[in-house]
Amino acid sequence: MPQKSVTPPSAQVTAAEISRIAGVTRATVSNWRRRHADFPAPSGGTESSPLYDLGAVQQWLRGRGHTSAASPEEDLRTALRLLGAGVDAARFFPLLAGVARLPEQESGQLLELPDDRLATAANDLLATRTTSETRSVKYETEDAGVIRALLTCVRGPGAQAALDVLAERDLDESAASGTYRTPRGLADLMTGLLPDTVTRVLDPACGSGTLLAAARRRGARELYGQDIRALQAQRASVALQLDEPASAAETEVVIAAGDSLRADAFPGLTVDAVLCNPPFGDRDWGHDELAYDPRWAYGVPSRFESELAWVQHALAHVEPGGYVVMLLPPALAFRTSARRIRAELVRSRAVRAVVSLPARVAYPLHIALHIWILQRPEPGTAERTSVLFIDGDGEGSAGTVTRSGSPGSAAFDWAGLAERVLTPWKAYRDQPDGFTDESGLARAVPVVDLLDDVVDLTPGRQVRTAAADVDPAALVGRITALHGQLESQLDELATLSGAAKWETASTSMREWRTATVADLTRGGALAVVRSAALGSGRDSKSGGVVAEETGYQPVLTAHDVLASSAPSGATGDVHPDISQTVAEGDVLLRAVSSPSATGLMTRVADESDAGALLGSALHLLRPDPARLDPWFLAGFLGAADNITAASTGTTMVQVNPARLRVPLMPLAEQRHYGDAFRRAYQLRVAAHRAAALATEAANAVTAGLTVGALLPPLSGDQHQSG
Repeated sequence: MPQKSVTPPSAQVTAAEISRIAGVTRATVSNWRRRHADFPAPSGGTESSPLYDLGAVQQWLRGRGHTSAASPEEDLRTALRLLGAGVDAARFFPLLAGVARLPEQESGQLLELPDDRLATAANDLLATRTTSETRSVKYETEDAGVIRALLTCVRGPGAQAALDVLAERDLDESAASGTYRTPRGLADLMTGLLPDTVTRVLDPACGSGTLLAAARRRGARELYGQDIRALQAQRASVALQLDEPASAAETEVVIAAGDSLRADAFPGLTVDAVLCNPPFGDRDWGHDELAYDPRWAYGVPSRFESELAWVQHALAHVEPGGYVVMLLPPALAFRTSARRIRAELVRSRAVRAVVSLPARVAYPLHIALHIWILQRPEPGTAERTSVLFIDGDGEGSAGTVTRSGSPGSAAFDWAGLAERVLTPWKAYRDQPDGFTDESGLARAVPVVDLLDDVVDLTPGRQVRTAAADVDPAALVGRITALHGQLESQLDELATLSGAAKWETASTSMREWRTATVADLTRGGALAVVRSAALGSGRDSKSGGVVAEETGYQPVLTAHDVLASSAPSGATGDVHPDISQTVAEGDVLLRAVSSPSATGLMTRVADESDAGALLGSALHLLRPDPARLDPWFLAGFLGAADNITAASTGTTMVQVNPARLRVPLMPLAEQRHYGDAFRRAYQLRVAAHRAAALATEAANAVTAGLTVGALLPPLSGDQHQSG
């Protein structure tokens, strides 16, 4: 009896995804649902967050003449989803490498082919590039949608953008979840720390190959990489093919999959340099089985010090005199459990320099990472007598050095950070004995001074401003300026606090008829962009997938709402709906809180927020200004009782915006309330600024007194007695 064919289920999409596919707003999709009886019915999800069959939605859109207005990347994501949940997006890696080299006219001709001939042409293209990866790949007619979207993406945003979409697809669906790439600016900085003579480079935790690509841009011609995830190894290999300049025809690239510590793919290889951004805090790195490994020349790392295993693995792979540049967590510089190996690395002169970076330059964003520069000891050379420490974070102890901006913001100056770090490092590397310390920036510390009971290699502690470095006159001028700013801020605070006279509503509390956000959304009064689920935006070593920073567009984060600050996030903080930007008048609502939290839950976006990307832990509510006043909405949505009633959880409270309630009142009355809520917000912001200025002024005074740069002012009695 012939078996009945089974049609695989189509992918499901949310209303937000439909809006991206059609190039319309969420409110338009809501209107379609209400006004058109033939709009596809939900095929899954919940009443408040329905899911729709993607194929049915696309058919409905085509029937009404709505061609896709989504970006080529979004079209590629959609095509992949149409293949079903089990599709292996990495199957298209080899094709991408071939398509990227096609002349534009030839790729345009492929786009005009029907589906069956397009699949055949793709297989023919693979046949011209016979490798171990391409032999097992064969494309069928049902793959034509992805092939077509892939060609379009390569012709538009480029092959690297297409590779990112393919990779994120499989990383999203893997149990291991994805890793975050090293930002290009940081990769260039780390590569710049190497001598110009370096030609052979290894990255034993290469991820997507960002560091190796940076090394090739600086002239490296032999590139070796290994990653524990096979997908990342494939991705790095393709990325390096795509990134290969015309002048690099003789570059040798070898990328392997596997665990570098347990199963080193290059056991006999020594290179000029190792660049690496290794996993942090990995307790399952192989401590027991590798206890007697010959790589541990400086001591066996503890189970809790996987980073020191990576450091020694890297040193074992460089020639005598070769360099190792690694991105490491700051705790490694002072943790007691790592002291013994730190001491041996310093004593043997393997540690050349430690550089502190600003927070948020790379994941994990909440800590300021360090770059360790090591050099394998070379027999017969003069002993190095010092270690260089560079405070790239730019936080001088007496306020003499200031940070140039948030790394995640559009204003962050990668070139400035590189100059701050590379200038003292190159001067020290060329003439270590003649290096002159730079106050608050760089200091060469004698090895004998480091070998104490702690062996603390934290740059901030070693570079801190000494008493002799403080200019008393400049410090007095700075304190005077801070006091002037504080006085002005206190005047503003006093004005805001006395700006209105308050009256009681009546002898009893005022009551209103209310509607939920869900009701207002269904009525078209506002649109809601939902936030990511709790846990998104986590550090790469614990999961989550975020694209590499391809630009420096600022991101408005939940912390910015809490602290009433300007957009400060990096692209890695972005909402999953990466196309969503903030507009003036939007209401931002923090998606997660805690029972003890006392900060703001809501905020109205102003002109300075406009154009920022939406952060991952935020809900965005976009009111119709003809029906809802933004400040009125923000004030009532952020009320403590309202948040409590619409939240779930105990330790970490998640807010469901659909359940929040808003009073129903005429727009004119809304604006009256909105003005009051706005003044309350301004009062809070002014108080925060005054507190920050007071703290900075007090710290400067304390620093000046304790280092002997200032004398305490005389009191009135002391003046008379004098």
